[in-house]
Amino acid sequence: MLFRIDPSSPLPLGDQIAACVRGAIADGTVHTGERLPSARDLAASLGVNMHTVLRGYQRLREEGLLELRRGRGAVVTGGPSAERARLTEQARRLVTDARALGLSDNDVIDLVRNSLTADCQ
Repeated sequence: MLFRIDPSSPLPLGDQIAACVRGAIADGTVHTGERLPSARDLAASLGVNMHTVLRGYQRLREEGLLELRRGRGAVVTGGPSAERARLTEQARRLVTDARALGLSDNDVIDLVRNSLTADCQ
């Protein structure tokens, strides 16, 4: 699995790491039961602090996508389906793109609401 981060991005590095894993789960590159690189190894290869990697892994644990065990590392769980992971990643991209365009969070929410209304008509 390939991890890519962009230090110049407004998205925190830990969130970028989580997005890499989420995307790999969504596209089927990573499967349930697979072990991810240790936080120490991944941090060294990306040139970031180990705690940055752990923040990303923790976020995925909270989403139900990873299981973290001392001595065993991070393992992909059967949590939400790949479709849900894909949808979550798309939503995060929508928010990131909207912020890059200068839209507020309320503007993004209005866009989504308008999309829902348009689908119902």
